[in-house]
Amino acid sequence: MAREIMNGERKGRSIGPLRRLVPYLARYRALVIGALISLVAAAVTTLTLPIAVRRMIDHGFSETNSGFMANYFTMLIVLVSILALASATRYYFVITLGERVVSDVRRDVFSHVATLSPAFFDRTQSGEIVSRLTADTTQIKSAVGATASVALRNLIMGLGALGMMVVTSPKLSALVIAAIPVVVVPLIAFGRSVRRKSRLAQDTLAQASAYASEQIGAVRTLQAFTNEGLVTKRFADAVETAFRAARASVFARAFLTFFAIFTIFTSVVAVLWIGAGDVLSGNLSAGTLGQFLLYAVFAAGALGALSEVWGELNQAAGAAERLTELLDEVPAITAPSQPAMMPEPAAGKVEFHDVRFAYPTRPGHSALEGLTFAVQPGETVAIVGASGAGKSTVFSMLMRFYDPLEGKILIDGVDVREADPADVRSRIAIVPQDVTIFAATAADNIAFGKPGASRSDIEAAARDAHADIFISRLTDGYDTELGERGVTLSGGQRQRVAIARAILRDAPILLLDEATSALDAESETLVQQALDRLMEGRTTIVVAHRLATVLKADRIFVMEDGRIVEEGTHRSLVAKGGVYARLAKLQFDVGGEAFSKAAE
Repeated sequence: MAREIMNGERKGRSIGPLRRLVPYLARYRALVIGALISLVAAAVTTLTLPIAVRRMIDHGFSETNSGFMANYFTMLIVLVSILALASATRYYFVITLGERVVSDVRRDVFSHVATLSPAFFDRTQSGEIVSRLTADTTQIKSAVGATASVALRNLIMGLGALGMMVVTSPKLSALVIAAIPVVVVPLIAFGRSVRRKSRLAQDTLAQASAYASEQIGAVRTLQAFTNEGLVTKRFADAVETAFRAARASVFARAFLTFFAIFTIFTSVVAVLWIGAGDVLSGNLSAGTLGQFLLYAVFAAGALGALSEVWGELNQAAGAAERLTELLDEVPAITAPSQPAMMPEPAAGKVEFHDVRFAYPTRPGHSALEGLTFAVQPGETVAIVGASGAGKSTVFSMLMRFYDPLEGKILIDGVDVREADPADVRSRIAIVPQDVTIFAATAADNIAFGKPGASRSDIEAAARDAHADIFISRLTDGYDTELGERGVTLSGGQRQRVAIARAILRDAPILLLDEATSALDAESETLVQQALDRLMEGRTTIVVAHRLATVLKADRIFVMEDGRIVEEGTHRSLVAKGGVYARLAKLQFDVGGEAFSKAAE
């Protein structure tokens, strides 16, 4: 999904996107049938009222027919009771159906979004996705529930009233029917405009929501730089843009409503004028004209209501279209139809063969260029280099967040493109540099590494990562809520939670991305001891800027511009006097003495 999803207007001009909801409705046939029966019962009951009114006017207004009048009023009370019951059941069925369908849509959209590749999120704001899951699904709930119900009820009422008008007076009905195209054709044309404007309003609101989500997530940063006024102005501008788009949509709907009601009731008044002349001339009874008048009002009211509902349905169609775009987004990374089986037991061998890769957002810049290396089972390899050299990209490729443009990546001899991504990732544990802490308890955050893990395993992993030290001091221990993004923890504490996750996952391949970068000297020593135990018997790849963390690696790869330019141990690379030696001198050399010791 490219940027046109964020800013562009789709060319669709109908409520066609709502058809995607049909499979969801089909799951709940009982609710749909109950709603339809209630709708028909209410409509039929309403359509019988004018007949009773005609008979009372023509036959009931005399002293000799007082019993007749009482019977008809009794019957009217019965009809009203049926109408009230049918309306209540209709409300229950349609609102329940709307809530149920929207719950399913939200679940399916979120489930699908969770499977999309990182390339999708590279170009899509998370706030935009959340807006679609909330605001757009609310629009659909209204459409599936009340709006669709009102539309169907008025459609039945309108068609039924037109049919009864023909039965009551074919002459007057012909005049009314002749006026329908004059009303309906402009309604359809205006409806298209309403839908386009509604889609634009929804897009602009989503952009404002995305911006707000981003700024709230970084509230400490914006306050630290005293940028409250700047971001407030930008959000106010975004909200104002959304308001103007919404106002244009509302104006279009208001004009649509005005045009529909004015033309419909003007035509009814004209027809009644002619009908009044027929009554005066004796060609039509007063009761028949009254009956026709009520049916005409029913038909006009139904068409007028449909004009409003049509605008709401178009608005919901715009929301459905935006959700459909998410559901239609195809993951760039998928499992083959017949995935290759990963060997058991896992060994943990990793191989890159002449891999070339460029990020989709920067196709002209190669992140990896002809990268080739192999890591044997149980070996510890460190990857170092300047920022932008391609170190973290190696991890992304290994976890199959992206596929190489050229070359192959093998795990235990299996090309990762031929295996199920879930099987590939299940063999890997990662400790990232930017640790994600969820708004959950400490235990739940650690258990994210292995869902379903027992409490004893969670606590054992925390002890091995030296996270138990600070977790036990929290208010509720392992049951303490850590807050969104772990705002209640220090950087070092968040890092130790991530290490505990990796320990709990117990995978044969361990990826450490600056795993000790946020730790103080004391914590780094403790965590390094835990990592040393964790790395035993596992294939470990370490990405680091701080060379002190890679001195014990079996081999060190030095990357530059997406290639490995040097390979060896710390001592051999320092002796070469190349890129690594320059980096080591910058970090270790204090008057030359520390550099010499590091070389030893």
